[in-house]
Amino acid sequence: MPEPHPLRRHGPLPVVYHANYLRYFEFGRASLMRDTAYSYREIEESGYIYPIIQIASPTTPPLYYDDAFCVHTRPAELERVRLRFDYLITHEKTHDIVCKGFTRHCAVNVSGTPVEVDEKTARIWKIFPE
Repeated sequence: MPEPHPLRRHGPLPVVYHANYLRYFEFGRASLMRDTAYSYREIEESGYIYPIIQIASPTTPPLYYDDAFCVHTRPAELERVRLRFDYLITHEKTHDIVCKGFTRHCAVNVSGTPVEVDEKTARIWKIFPE
């Protein structure tokens, strides 16, 4: 069983609101794509948008305000018009897993019509190390 948070001895600490994990996922996605030299700005400028169509973000031990953490993001499944990112959020000091989750996205054009995943994104999924 993990050690209780050191400041918890002084009373309950406010936990990070669960919806904030979606912001952490977004940060992880944007960072990953930028680090692969294909930022979301470039994706959207090329006529593609990838809205989220499914989310899973079960949390185990909570993060508390002011806890440092790491967001690990990787491309997961790639389908014709859909793709998935997997996430692992860990506590920076203890390395405990705080959250494992994913987001599934559908490729659409600027009119909102589903289209095939763009070639550059598909190539990133295929060459990303497992």
